Amino acid sequence: MGKNYSLPADHELFPEGASRCSLTKFSIWMGLVGAVALWGLYAAFRVLAEGLGVTGLDDYFGFGLWITFDLAVIALGAGAFFTGLLRYILNIDPLKNIINLTVIIGFICYSGAMLILVLDVGQPIRAWFGYWHANVHSMLTEVIFCITCYLIVLIIEYVPLVLEQKQLNKIPVLHHLAHNLHVWMPLFAGIGAFLSTFHQGSLGGMYGVLFGRPYVLRDGFFIWPWTFFLFVISAVASGPVFTVLIATLMEKATGKKLVSWEIKSLMGKIAGAMLLVYLVFKFADTYAWAVDVLPRSGLTFDQNFYQTIYGKWLLWSELFLCGIVPCVILLTPKLRNTPALFYSAALLDCAGITINRYVFTVQALAMPVMPFDSWEIYAPNWAEWGATALVVAYGAIILSLSYRYLPVFPQERALNATKSS
Repeated sequence: MGKNYSLPADHELFPEGASRCSLTKFSIWMGLVGAVALWGLYAAFRVLAEGLGVTGLDDYFGFGLWITFDLAVIALGAGAFFTGLLRYILNIDPLKNIINLTVIIGFICYSGAMLILVLDVGQPIRAWFGYWHANVHSMLTEVIFCITCYLIVLIIEYVPLVLEQKQLNKIPVLHHLAHNLHVWMPLFAGIGAFLSTFHQGSLGGMYGVLFGRPYVLRDGFFIWPWTFFLFVISAVASGPVFTVLIATLMEKATGKKLVSWEIKSLMGKIAGAMLLVYLVFKFADTYAWAVDVLPRSGLTFDQNFYQTIYGKWLLWSELFLCGIVPCVILLTPKLRNTPALFYSAALLDCAGITINRYVFTVQALAMPVMPFDSWEIYAPNWAEWGATALVVAYGAIILSLSYRYLPVFPQERALNATKSS
C-alpha cells in the first residue's frame, strides 16, 4: 500500500483512531504561542539578570500579580487532586473520561506556579535555601515541601499518559511500565490529595495569622485559622469546572466533541455542592470578621475598602455574583443542563476564587496599618505581565502537544463517531 499523502506528516504519532489538523496549521498555532512565550522569556531573563527592581514590586508590595496568579492557578488546578480522589479512591467511574485532562492541567498549573516562584524568589541561586535552611516556624515551609512533592506526584501521574503514546507503547518495557503505574495510581491519588489539601490550607493559614493585616486576620480552630479550611474548600469548589472550561475551549478550537455532556454536568454538580459548603463557611467567616475581628483590631468595616480598585464591590461580587449565582445554577438540574447558564456559572465560579486570591494578596497589603500610612495603589508593569504570559503560553504548549500526540481523551473516537452519525 502506498503512502497516503493527504494525511499530516506526523500522523503516525497520533493516538489510535484520532484525526488531527495539518502539521502546517498546528505549526502556525505553536508559532503564535511560541511568540508569546519568547516575550515572557525575555521578561524572565530581565528579572533574573537585574533583580525584582525591574518589576512593580517594592518593599510595600512584596506580593503582587505573580502571587495572585500563582494562588489562582494552584486553586484552579485543584481539579487534579480532587478529581483523582473521586475517581480512584471513591471509585466514581464516569470520571475516567476526564481524569487524564485533569492530570495535565494540574501538572501545568503546579509546574507553572513553581516557575513563577523561581522568579519571585529574587535570587535564584538561593532558591534551594527553602529546602536546606527551612524556617520551621513558617507555614510557607510546609507549602514549599508540599507543592514540590505534589508536583512530583503529578509527574508520576503524567508519565503513564506519555508512555501510552502510540509509538512508545509498542516498546514492551514501556508498555508494562505504563500498565504497572496505572495499577498504583490509587496510591498516588491518595498521596496527592493529602499533599494538596495541606498546602492549599497552609497558603490560606499564612494570611490568617497576619496580626498586622486586619483585612485577612482570622481566629482559629485549634491551631488553624479559618482561612486554612476556606482555601481548601474554595479550591475544590472551582477546580472541577475549570477543567470543564478547558475541555470546552479545546472542543471549540478543534471542532470535535471530547467530553460528553453527562461528564460535564457531573463535574458541575460536584463543584456546585462544594461551592455551597464553601459559601456557608465563607458567609459565617465574613460575619465573624466584620463584627468581632475588626472591632478588636480597632477598625470599622468601611475602613477596609478604598475607592474602586479596593472597593466593596469586590466582596459583594465574590459572595453573590460569583458565589450564590453559580451555586444555584450548578445545583439546579434544569439550569445546570442549559449550556449557556452552565458555562456562565463555571466562569463566575472561577472568577470568584480569583477575586478572593487577589484581595487576600494585594488589598491586604495596600491597606494602611500604621497612623502615618495611606492606601497604596499597586500596578504591575510589563515584566510581571510578561512573566505571567510565559506561564500561560507554557500551559498552552504542553496542552496542545499532549492533545495532539497523547491519548488524553480515550473516548474521543466514539464520541465523534456518534456525532457524525
